[in-house]
Amino acid sequence: MDVDKLFFRSLFKNLFSLPCLVEFWDGEVVQYGEGDPRFHIIMRKPIPKSEIVEDPSLAFGEAYMHGHIEIKGSVRDVMDSLFNNKDSFVYKNPVYLKMVKFMAKANGVRKSKENIQFHYDIGNDFYQLWLDETMTYSCAYFRSPEDTLTQAQKNKIDHILVKLNLQAGQNLLDIGCGWGELILTAAREYRVKALGITLSQEQYDKVRFKIDHENLSELVDVQLLDYREIGNRVFDRVVSVGMIEHVGKEHLDEYFSTVQHLLNDGGISLLHCITGKDGSGTNSWINAYIFPGGYIPSVPELIRHMEDDGFSLYDVESLRNHYTRTLEHWTQNFEQALPLVRETKDETFIRMWRLYLNSCAASFHSGNIDLHQLLFSKGPHNSLPWTRNYMYHLM
Repeated sequence: MDVDKLFFRSLFKNLFSLPCLVEFWDGEVVQYGEGDPRFHIIMRKPIPKSEIVEDPSLAFGEAYMHGHIEIKGSVRDVMDSLFNNKDSFVYKNPVYLKMVKFMAKANGVRKSKENIQFHYDIGNDFYQLWLDETMTYSCAYFRSPEDTLTQAQKNKIDHILVKLNLQAGQNLLDIGCGWGELILTAAREYRVKALGITLSQEQYDKVRFKIDHENLSELVDVQLLDYREIGNRVFDRVVSVGMIEHVGKEHLDEYFSTVQHLLNDGGISLLHCITGKDGSGTNSWINAYIFPGGYIPSVPELIRHMEDDGFSLYDVESLRNHYTRTLEHWTQNFEQALPLVRETKDETFIRMWRLYLNSCAASFHSGNIDLHQLLFSKGPHNSLPWTRNYMYHLM
């Protein structure tokens, strides 16, 4: 038996929590774990051992993308089985953990724009194939298991706007406004003046079209702008949904100090973001192929930055299970749209996105990462309701 074969036979012994079959490049099939196999992994060729030891996430991710590894069965089962086995090589590899924990990028204004365009400007037509009708690309909020994805995304926006305790005539800033559903809803339903900013040209074009189409230009504006370039304008409310993950560890203090500058005294902000455990939710494959420059902060890390800037924290809510279900919807939609996806994207791209969506769903389901909403204000805001009842009046 060759050295590569011995290495991988040993590696797979403790990699997954579910029973599985592994077929090696020479045709040998080995079962790992007891019981009926849940999935079948086929290795077309050995992955260099040095790459596995140095960074298993990047090595396995690239091998799957390029077809060197095939999966018969559910990709989600493979990822669930990997994340649920805390004793595996992936979790115990000290080099990997060090790389994950301290992976941070210097995201200045120019670099941030490049990073955002890398992910979000691959085509509105592509995202439209598998997102919901509102084109909302963040965790939804399922009030009922029967909620459609579109309804759940509208629920999420309602939930955020209610938490912000909006009053007619106020002004609202949405940092990283995506395709604009939140600012449009805020203007329609609360009659606030809303500004959305994004670094994505495709998102900007779509939001501008929606504003004009709904005749909301007197209340809503969108700008292709970095949050650090807004200047001396101030707002009653600042919201950010799924954006701070792009800021980078080295710029978290800059984010919160900028929000502090942008808010009126007593102004309220809501942060909706993926959270990890001391940064351990980030990995190099995601950084290389999906979200360059990304960093997933922990809740204590976010709160420390809030305290440093004198913010008052009012509410912290986990929506982890909601994001698992959101990703399950996206994955199903993506697979159903494959004939259309293949008209413009190659198989490497498809495998990359399949792995990304399934691994994220498994990561949230296992508790490896979380999703939190944090509500805070610039100084005390004594007119906020004293209980959470106001947040759930739409239930």
